[in-house]
Amino acid sequence: MMRIEVKVIARARKEEVEKIAENSYRVKVSAPPEKGKANKRVIELLAEEFGVKRQQVRIISGSLSSKKIIEIDNG
Repeated sequence: MMRIEVKVIARARKEEVEKIAENSYRVKVSAPPEKGKANKRVIELLAEEFGVKRQQVRIISGSLSSKKIIEIDNG
């Protein structure tokens, strides 16, 4: 189980996951921050990045903020 800090940039032109520091990432998503669309896309991109299933990625805090703490069950 690992926790990372994520800064989300919604409505980006290009989707990407960028490592900023040891446990800190910037995630750009094209989805708008409405009705959980951006959160859903963040989870999908992080699952892809870490090679886990979407169900193994959870937003611990910041679901309504651009700064989030995300837990990844990589066990």
